[in-house]
Amino acid sequence: MNAILAAGDFDLTEEAPAKINLALHVTGRRADGYHLLDMLVSFTRHGDRLGFRASEHDAFSLSGRFGPLLAVDAEAGDNLVLKARDLLRQAAGRETPAVHIHLEKNLPIASGIGGGSADAAATLRGLMRLWRLSLPQETMKTIALKLGADVPMCLASQPLVARGIGEAIELLPAFPAFSLVLGNPLVGVSTPDVFRQLSRKDNPPLLFSSQLPQRQSEWIDTIKTLRNDLEPPARSICAEISVLSGLIESQSPIVTRMSGSGATCFGIFADLAQATEAAASLHRQRPDWYFQVTETIAGEV
Repeated sequence: MNAILAAGDFDLTEEAPAKINLALHVTGRRADGYHLLDMLVSFTRHGDRLGFRASEHDAFSLSGRFGPLLAVDAEAGDNLVLKARDLLRQAAGRETPAVHIHLEKNLPIASGIGGGSADAAATLRGLMRLWRLSLPQETMKTIALKLGADVPMCLASQPLVARGIGEAIELLPAFPAFSLVLGNPLVGVSTPDVFRQLSRKDNPPLLFSSQLPQRQSEWIDTIKTLRNDLEPPARSICAEISVLSGLIESQSPIVTRMSGSGATCFGIFADLAQATEAAASLHRQRPDWYFQVTETIAGEV
C-alpha cells in the first residue's frame, strides 16, 4: 500500500525544503556542550514533501527515493515527524483528531541539509493547518527547539542568519535566489564525530558590514569570504567529500562548499541553465551518487 502512495494523494500537502548552510562558523561552546554557531542559511525548492489527512487512527507512511531507508514503525524513537505530531498535540489545548501523515522522502539521509528537521517543521506547519490551530509564536519556537536546534530555522524556511545553537534567528527579506547543484556521495557522516574532530572551536564570527548586501552579486562576493568550519574535519572523516567537491568544482561554479556537517556539497551557478548542464555532467560521471539541480527560495520582502 505504502509504495503506491505519494504526498499529492492527501488532502493537504506541505513542502519540506532542504536547508543549505551557505556558511557555518563555529564560534564557541556552551557549558552544556552545545556548540555556538553563526550560520547563513537558505532553503531550496527541492526537498521532501508531506501529506496529511484525517484518519480513524494515527498512521504514518513513506515513499520517495530515500523512503526505504527510514523505519515506518510508528514507535520508532528517532522519527522526528511523529515526535512533532505528538508535541503539537500536547500543546494544542484541545482534542485533536487522528491523522495519517505521509512522508515523500526525496532528500538523502544524514546529509547535512536538514532533511529530518525540515520534515519535523513541515509536520508542525501542516498539522497547524489541518487541525486549525493558532498557537503563540513562542509556543511554536519551544516545540521546534525540543525537536532539534535546526527545526526553528526550518519552521521559517526563509533565508536567514542563525546564531547561538540556532535559536537566534534574523530573517533576510531581501536575500536573492541562487541556482544550485546539490551533490551527495550517499555516505552518512556523524555530526558528533565531525564536531569532535574540530581543531578549533572559537573561530571568528559571521560578520557583515554595517549594511547588508543587497544585490545578488554583492551577496556572492560576501559568501566567497565566508566558510564552513565543519568542512575540514568532515573531509578528514569522509574522503568522498573531497572527491565530490572536486567534481562540482570541475563544472566551474561561482562557489563550491559543503553544507552543514556533510556530506552534501553545493555549487552556486550563474543561472539555472548552467546548473542543469552541470548536474547532467555530474550524473554521467557518478550515476551512483545523488545530484540535484535546484534554486534557493528568495526572501519575502
